Amino acid sequence: MPIIQITMLEGRDQETIEKCIRNVARTVHESLGAPLTSIRVIVSEVPKNRFAVGDTLKSEMPD
Repeated sequence: MPIIQITMLEGRDQETIEKCIRNVARTVHESLGAPLTSIRVIVSEVPKNRFAVGDTLKSEMPD
């Protein structure tokens, strides 16, 4: 059972995230031959003030 974990910064709309989940599941299905019903995709959204590049918070960076 493939388990795919995606961590991204919050802010994307629900439709975009759902499209990503479906596309990732289909890609894993096609590349590994795993049944779609066995594939798990987990998306975790992180606030920009909880993610840093080096010592600079993403919330401090220009968009």
